[in-house]
Amino acid sequence: MPEPTVRYRIRTVVERTNARLKDEFGTRHVRVRNPTKVACHLMFGLLALAADQIIRLAAP
Repeated sequence: MPEPTVRYRIRTVVERTNARLKDEFGTRHVRVRNPTKVACHLMFGLLALAADQIIRLAAP
Protein backbone atom coordinates (compact mmCIF):
# COMPACT_ATOMS: atom_id res chain seq x y z
CA MET A 1 0.00 0.00 0.00
CA PRO A 2 1.37 3.47 -0.80
CA GLU A 3 2.48 5.50 2.21
CA PRO A 4 -0.05 8.38 1.74
CA THR A 5 -2.90 5.85 1.80
CA VAL A 6 -1.67 4.35 5.07
CA ARG A 7 -1.18 7.80 6.57
CA TYR A 8 -4.69 8.84 5.49
CA ARG A 9 -6.26 5.76 7.11
CA ILE A 10 -4.44 6.38 10.39
CA ARG A 11 -5.31 10.07 10.34
CA THR A 12 -8.98 9.29 9.71
CA VAL A 13 -9.12 7.05 12.80
CA VAL A 14 -7.43 9.73 14.90
CA GLU A 15 -9.82 12.44 13.71
CA ARG A 16 -12.87 10.27 14.44
CA THR A 17 -11.55 9.60 17.95
CA ASN A 18 -10.89 13.30 18.56
CA ALA A 19 -14.35 14.25 17.30
CA ARG A 20 -15.99 11.64 19.52
CA LEU A 21 -14.04 12.87 22.55
CA LYS A 22 -15.20 16.41 21.86
CA ASP A 23 -18.83 15.58 21.11
CA GLU A 24 -19.61 12.83 23.60
CA PHE A 25 -17.10 13.07 26.44
CA GLY A 26 -16.90 16.78 27.18
CA THR A 27 -13.44 17.75 26.03
CA ARG A 28 -14.69 20.60 23.87
CA HIS A 29 -15.13 22.90 26.90
CA VAL A 30 -12.72 22.24 29.73
CA ARG A 31 -13.45 24.64 32.58
CA VAL A 32 -10.28 24.32 34.62
CA ARG A 33 -7.07 26.26 34.24
CA ASN A 34 -4.38 24.25 35.94
CA PRO A 35 -2.52 22.15 33.31
CA THR A 36 -2.53 19.15 35.65
CA LYS A 37 -6.30 19.39 36.07
CA VAL A 38 -6.81 19.79 32.32
CA ALA A 39 -4.74 16.66 31.70
CA CYS A 40 -6.77 14.84 34.36
CA HIS A 41 -10.07 15.82 32.70
CA LEU A 42 -8.81 14.71 29.29
CA MET A 43 -7.55 11.39 30.67
CA PHE A 44 -10.96 10.74 32.26
CA GLY A 45 -12.48 11.35 28.82
CA LEU A 46 -10.05 8.88 27.25
CA LEU A 47 -10.81 6.34 29.97
CA ALA A 48 -14.54 6.70 29.32
CA LEU A 49 -13.97 6.35 25.58
CA ALA A 50 -11.87 3.21 26.06
CA ALA A 51 -14.49 1.69 28.38
CA ASP A 52 -17.22 2.50 25.85
CA GLN A 53 -15.24 0.85 23.04
CA ILE A 54 -14.63 -2.27 25.15
CA ILE A 55 -18.34 -2.53 25.93
CA ARG A 56 -19.18 -2.11 22.24
CA LEU A 57 -16.75 -4.87 21.27
CA ALA A 58 -18.02 -7.23 23.97
CA ALA A 59 -21.70 -6.78 23.11
CA PRO A 60 -23.03 -8.95 20.26
